[in-house]
Amino acid sequence: MVEKPVMVKLKRIERENERHRTYYFEFDKASKAKPGQFLMVWLPEIDEKPISLSKISEKEIGITVQCKGKWSESICSIPEGKQIGVRGPYGNGYSTEGIKSAIIVAGGCGTAPIRPLVDKCIADGIETRLVMGAQNKSGLLFESEMKEKLGDNLYITTDDGSAGTKGFTTTVLGEQIAKEKPEMVFSCGPEIMLKAVLGMCEKAGVKCQLSLERYMRCGFGVCGQCAMNELLICKDGPIFSGEVLAKSSEFGNIARLKSGLEVSLKEYADWRQC
Repeated sequence: MVEKPVMVKLKRIERENERHRTYYFEFDKASKAKPGQFLMVWLPEIDEKPISLSKISEKEIGITVQCKGKWSESICSIPEGKQIGVRGPYGNGYSTEGIKSAIIVAGGCGTAPIRPLVDKCIADGIETRLVMGAQNKSGLLFESEMKEKLGDNLYITTDDGSAGTKGFTTTVLGEQIAKEKPEMVFSCGPEIMLKAVLGMCEKAGVKCQLSLERYMRCGFGVCGQCAMNELLICKDGPIFSGEVLAKSSEFGNIARLKSGLEVSLKEYADWRQC
C-alpha cells in the first residue's frame, strides 16, 4: 500500500543565510528517524521532492532547503503556520554502532543531513571532527552551532578563502587522516567530493559511509528512477559504504534525468538547478 503524505503545520522557519531556510514541524515518527534519512516533501499543486532531515528530536523534525528552482522557490515563499505534506522517513541512515572516532566531511548543502549526525556522534561518545566546506562564507550552514558543539574539532574551508582555510574539504581531510586515523569517515556533499573522499579513505585504509543523491519519484524502491547500477539510492541507501561504492561504475560518473537519460554529473547538477 502506497503511503499517503501527512499534512503538517510549519511551526517555525529559520533563515540560515540568503539562500537556505530550515523548516521545523511536529511529526509523529520523529523519535524513530535516523541521521541520513530523508522525507518526501509534497507541496500541493507543485511537486514532491526528497529532502534530508537536518534536525531530529523526540517530537520535532527539521528540513533545510536551498531556494533554487520551481519547487524550492515555492517552499521558500511559504510562511509559518502553513501546511506541507510529508512521507517517510525513508532510507537507511548512517550507522554509528561500535565507532569510537570519526571524521565527518560536509560540503555545501550536504551540511544539512550532517547536523543530526553530529548530535548522534556526540551523544554516543564518539570522538568527532567535522570538516565543513562551502563556496564562500555566506554559504556555510550552522557554523556557530557546530563551533559551539565541537570547538577546535571544527575545520572550515571555503573556495574563496572568505572563511577558514582557502581550498577544499578533501585537503583538510587528508591532513586530519594523517594526523590521527579515524575508525570511520562520514560524508555528504557534491558527488565529485564524495568520489575524492572514497579514494582517500581507500588509500589510507579507513572505512567510510557516504550519502548519495539522485532524482527520486517514490522514495521507497518502486519506480526505479534513482537507480545506480543495480542499486536503488532510496531503498539501498542513501548511505553507502565505501566497499559498495568502490564496485559501482556509475558512482562519481553518471546520473539520470527525470526522463531516465544518462548524463554526466555536471549535466545532472545543472539540470537540478532548474
